[in-house]
Amino acid sequence: ETTAAPRFKIIAFSKPFAHLGPDETADLVAEVGWDGIECPVRTKAGQIAPERVEEDLPKMVEALKKRGKEVTMVTTEIIKPDPLAEKVLRTAAKLGIKKYRCGFVKYTADKSIPDTVSEVGGGLKDLAALPRALGLPGGWQNHSGADMVGAPLWDIWTMIKDLDPRDL
Repeated sequence: ETTAAPRFKIIAFSKPFAHLGPDETADLVAEVGWDGIECPVRTKAGQIAPERVEEDLPKMVEALKKRGKEVTMVTTEIIKPDPLAEKVLRTAAKLGIKKYRCGFVKYTADKSIPDTVSEVGGGLKDLAALPRALGLPGGWQNHSGADMVGAPLWDIWTMIKDLDPRDL
């Protein structure tokens, strides 16, 4: 008797079809055979508006669950704590979502690179306690580009080196 190797889940970012509602998204995910999605909960290129997270994210989770699929992660604009960030993270955690992705930041001509990294890193440090309390660790995507904070990996290291990796 042979035992099949465990299959990794296939999770895809739903940004390309963010215009679809929960049922249409779940139907598409089921049709292509994915196990779930990383759902953008953000204003720009979002599938769910952060202001509506308490109303709309449960609908997405439920639509996927009915088809045996899941929302594994939410992509956010969160880079520091504020009431809307807390609302998004608390809602995601309550729904059983296990991870979130922070927002991204661009360098600007009016602020130095070290000042920007220090400011963003401070926001992430302030943010870290909330995901710890919720059991919802965050991640930072290192977008490429000369103006993107985190494109050089040392930016990320500088910002998160003193944080617990279970938080971010």
